[in-house]
Formats: sequence, structure tokens, C-alpha cells
Amino acid sequence: MNINPLESTAELIQASPSGAIAHTEESTSEQLLLSMYDSIEASIFVVDVLENGDFRYVGLNPTHSRWTGIRKDDLRGKTPEEILSPVDAANVRQHYSECVRCSKTICYEQCLQFQGIPSWWKTTLTPLLNSNSRIYRLIGTSKNITAIKQAEAGGIDAQREEVLEAIAKKIHSGVELQIIINQTVKKIRFFLESDRVIIYRFQVDWSGVIIAESTVVPGTSLLGTNIKDACFSEKYIERYKRGGIQVLEDIYAAGLHPCQIDLLASFQVKANVVVPILLKQDLWGLLIVHHCRSPRQWQQTEIDLLKQIATQLGIAVQQTELKQQIENLKAQFNSQMQLIFNYEAVVRRITEKIRDSLDETQLLQTVTQELAKVLKVDSCQIEFYNNCCNVATVAYEYTTSKFPCQESSRQIADFPEIYQKLLQKEPLQFVQVVGVNPQAVMTLACPIFDAQRILGNLWLTRQTQEAFAEFEIQLVQQIANECAIAICQARLYKAAQAQVKELEKLKHLKKDFLRTLSHELRTPITSISLAAQTLESVLQQEGVLEIELVPQLFGILQNECERESKLINDLLTLTYLEADIEPMTLIAIDLQTWLPSIVEPFRERIYCQQQQLSLSIAKELPSLQVDITDLERAIVELLNNACKYTPGGEAIAVSAYLKADTVCLSVSNTGVEIPSDELSRIFDPFYRIPKNDPWKYGGTGLGLALVKKMVKHLKATIYVESADNKTTFTIQF
Repeated sequence: MNINPLESTAELIQASPSGAIAHTEESTSEQLLLSMYDSIEASIFVVDVLENGDFRYVGLNPTHSRWTGIRKDDLRGKTPEEILSPVDAANVRQHYSECVRCSKTICYEQCLQFQGIPSWWKTTLTPLLNSNSRIYRLIGTSKNITAIKQAEAGGIDAQREEVLEAIAKKIHSGVELQIIINQTVKKIRFFLESDRVIIYRFQVDWSGVIIAESTVVPGTSLLGTNIKDACFSEKYIERYKRGGIQVLEDIYAAGLHPCQIDLLASFQVKANVVVPILLKQDLWGLLIVHHCRSPRQWQQTEIDLLKQIATQLGIAVQQTELKQQIENLKAQFNSQMQLIFNYEAVVRRITEKIRDSLDETQLLQTVTQELAKVLKVDSCQIEFYNNCCNVATVAYEYTTSKFPCQESSRQIADFPEIYQKLLQKEPLQFVQVVGVNPQAVMTLACPIFDAQRILGNLWLTRQTQEAFAEFEIQLVQQIANECAIAICQARLYKAAQAQVKELEKLKHLKKDFLRTLSHELRTPITSISLAAQTLESVLQQEGVLEIELVPQLFGILQNECERESKLINDLLTLTYLEADIEPMTLIAIDLQTWLPSIVEPFRERIYCQQQQLSLSIAKELPSLQVDITDLERAIVELLNNACKYTPGGEAIAVSAYLKADTVCLSVSNTGVEIPSDELSRIFDPFYRIPKNDPWKYGGTGLGLALVKKMVKHLKATIYVESADNKTTFTIQF
């Protein structure tokens, strides 16, 4: 489309209030016309600045309409909110307000969505003044720079991943929290090229202290500064607790409260980003980036990076607190263990066998047996109360063969006099009648309790009416006290061990699960396969295989065994690749001779499936130094996928070519197309595209995940494109 800039300008000027353009200074008009002429391929739009400071669109040129899909009639007289999304409208208003406030031409870059598609624009805003020297209009020229931004994003994404990986390694290596946050703020400031990065830790009263800082701002450091923000209200607290962030491109144009502007200005801040650091659901602190040289338009990739880093810091804080809890539990455990060493000789002799164990069941079972032997009683029981202390149930018991077992559960209400004393933590002894052939026995009961609550009782019974001696009662009570300590100690240790195991599980759960599952399944699958082969051989000798159904069943069994075996092997391979266990064996290969040998075995299969195969290898390709096993398996897997999912009559193409200084290997097939919203997930293990999509035909869901891991192991990259009824996988070296 050919556009006359002067005609477009005239059309836009005619949309202005009558006579208004006559008051525009000649130099400004010339500057505007020159800008339009120089920007013939740029979009041009006009915005009216109303008396109340609001903004309304006047018009746009054909280029702007063509690029954005917005018609001139649909734009005229509308506010930014009526044209753009709420977020985009807020950002646009901020730039318009800045241009009016500065009363000069400004340039900026921003990402906007038109018809649901995000795109990047470089925009120049020029203000127009009327005879009263009031800015009544803004003229904007924009250029689509999406392609440039996407190219930059590739490098930025790699750097961002490098920053995140470095921080994650520090966290998982067990480095102290303060070292982690000190190094984190330095990396952020360097990566974002900002002036100051701080971590602000909240106190109980929501004041806070700056515990980490990296800065190039001249003047006094903020490290260790206590700050109480009078404007920091409960609504901000709740917002940050929900994961909300604050992004300010210009503190003077963001509508902040004056006290907030004053606070930020005192730190020389012109723009900032604030991201909460959460500890579970609690607000632990804030990750804050300051830009002090000038206002700054923050990119979404920068904001996403800060969110991810804040999440990592939250994990580091939680990990530190868990470690501290474990240390406290260990200290408490060691303190209680020390009490055991001070028991008198008889207690130490009885418990000699149980000191090295922290298993509650083993401990208490040993107590009942050893105590019964030491005191020469016929029965020793340990019972525990329920939560309401109205039922006592025997949990551990040692009884001689000649002594009748006692009831396993007792209702407290049935023995009020006995349990009244026991619940008051007082031991007692009494004579009771037991057994089918009633006989009187002497019974001693001592309560088991700790500092918080009563746990149960220790019961001893002798087939005699002779009372227990005072020293025996004291010994049993000491054992009961030791039982209470042992129970609490075992449970504390169990809790500490559970937390330690949980930390290890978080690191190794996925790898260990895949490794264990694969190894556990490989043996039975192999056995099943061998058994099936043996059974088939036996049945063949017996002539049973002549029955039509039997060979079919054996075929199904063998195929399923092979499929399960492949799944297991894929799981093991995936685990090894993730752990980077296998070193690469690098071999120089010539694609001109190597690639045809890989593709050739597929020709017969493709011919049988009525598909078409083409192989294209560019001349003078450099040799590749690769692990030939991984590369071959990746190409074979891609070809298998192409054969499997390509309809009859469609084409499969394998290509090798040079793109810039990069060697590319691609496998494409026609007749299939992956939905755009599924492309980012197809390399995930076990992920499958929804059933209503023609791409899904079954399988283990590990093939493409293995390809991705093998390509990464080869120090290469893989990406997929799918459009116009065609899908292409490309490996780049």
C-alpha cells in the first residue's frame, strides 16, 4: 500500500478542533511532518489531551490500522481503556502523562496486545501546543520491533536461566542463607543493569530492615537500615501475601501517595520493582530493584525473573528454618538422652539393651520383658489412654505361659478409684482376683507421664498377695518415667528423621522413583517374556498352537512385553540423562554419508504406509563432533514419530543444512499440526496431547522427552514448529 504522508497528515489534522492547528507553532508542525515523512513505514496515531487531563484518540493512519487491525472509525473518540487491555491501557496512560508533564518529545518501547497477539513497539510521542501554550494533542509514531525483541529474548532467556541455575545450586548446596542472598542481589543488579538491589526483611510490627544490598548509587549504603513506611497499610500486606507485585516506571507518574514519593526520592529512586518473598503463606520480606538514573520501562521478562528468584529465596528461607528446627530437635533429643545416663544401676541394667534403639515399639516391648524378668512378675503391661482419657488400651504386654492374659481394653469409668489416683500421677498397688479359676494376685500400677500430659500406665502382676517393696515401687516408677522420656524421644527423633528424609526426597524423588521403578519392573517383564517363550515352545510341541486364537494371544503377550520393556528402558535412559551419568564419546561424523544410513531402514515402512520420504543434505557441511549413539537415537525417534503420525498420502522430509554458522538437522511431516498452546509441553515426560487432537495416537509419552534430553546431552538445542498442516522438529548444533 502506498501512503502519501502529507495526505495522511492532513486527514489527521482535519480531525482536530476547529482552528486549533492554526495555533501550533510552525516549527512543531514542520517537525511533525518531517517525522511522518521519515517514518513512512511507521504507524501514526493522534491523541487529544482533554481539559480534565484525560486522553481520547482522534485518528490513525492506514499503516497503523493495517498493523494493529483497528479501524479508524472504531478508534476515534475512545479512551485507552476502551481499546486496550486494562494493563496495557495503564501503561499507555503513564507514557501519555509523562509526555504532557515533561512537555517534550519522548521515546519508549512497550509490549501491547492487539487482537490477542502480543507485539513490541518503539513509539515517539510529540506534544502539540495551542495559542495558550497548553498541550492539547499528542502525535505518536510507532514501529513494530517484535522480531528484534524476540531475537534479544533468546539470549536474555539463556542468561536468565544461568542466573536461576546459579542461585538454585547455592540453595541446594546448603550454603548459609546470608551468603545466598548477598550473592543473589549482586547477580540481579548485574543482570538487570540496575542501580540498587536490596532485600527487605519484615519485623513483627511490619517495620523492616535491609539485610542485603548491592548498589552503585553514590552515597551512604542502605544495608542495615531500619525502615518504617507510614504508608505501608494492611492492603499492601494482603496484596503482597497473595503474591502481588509493584512495578513503577516513574515514581512521579504512578499516582503514589506523597509520603511514598518522598520515601523513594530520599533513596534517589526514579523507578522500582517490588516482589514479595513468601514463606509458605507468610510474608517474609521483599526483593526490591531500584533504578536511580532515570525512569525505566521494566520488561515482562525482567519481572518474571524477579518472581522466580523470589520463589527460590522463599525456598532458601524455608530450608534454613527447617534445618534450624532439626538442629533444635536434635539438641532436645540429646538433652533427654543425657537423662538416661544418670539413672541408677538397676535402671541402667534393665535398659542396657534398648539404649541404642530409637524405635518406640522395640523400646517398650523390651521394657515389658526385661522389667518382668528383673522383678520376677508374671505379667507386665503398658497401656495408653485415648485422647479423652476415658479408655485405656494395652499396647505392649509380656506374660508367662501359665499366667492368664488380662483384658486388652479398660473403661476408666469401671475402675474409678484406681484410675483417679493414676490420673493424678500417683502409683498404687492392690490385690485383685483374675482368671477362669479365680485367684488373688498382687498388682502394681505406675503412671507414665511427661511434662505436658499423662500418657498411660505401667502394670505389673504377681501370683501372690505379697506387697511390692518400696524400692520396687520406686524402681518401677523410674522405669515408667524412662518410658515417657523414651516415647517422647522416639517420636521427636522420628519427626526429625522424617524432616531430614523429606528434604532429601525433595532433591531425589523424581530420579529415585524412575530409577527404582525401572529396575523393579525390568526383572518381572523379562521373566514374563521368558515364561511366555517357554510356554509357547511347550504348547507348540503339544500341537496347541494350531488353534487359531493361541498364536494371536502369544503375539499380544510378546508385543506387550516388548512395549513394557521399551518403556522401562526409556525411563532408565531418561534418568541417566537427567543425572548426566554417562559421559559422551565424541566421534566426528560426515552427514553426507552418515545420515542416509539412518534414513534408509525407514523406506520400506514408509512405502507400506503409503507415505512419501525425501532426504536433502546440503553440500560442504562441516563434520560434527558428537556422541553418535545419542544423535542416532534422537533422529530415529523423530522418524518413528513421523512415520507413526503421518497420514497415508502425506510426506516425510529429512534435511541437513547450514544456517549461519549452525548445522541444522530437521524432520518434518505433513498432514498433521500441533495446536500452538500444546507446543511448549510436548517435550514433557508422559505428556500427551488431548484425545480429540489427531496428533495423539498412544505411546509411552517418553519419546520426545528422551529426544530433548539427548539433544541437551549433545550440547545442542531442539525446537518445534507446527503450522499450515505441517510439523517440523529441528536440531541445531
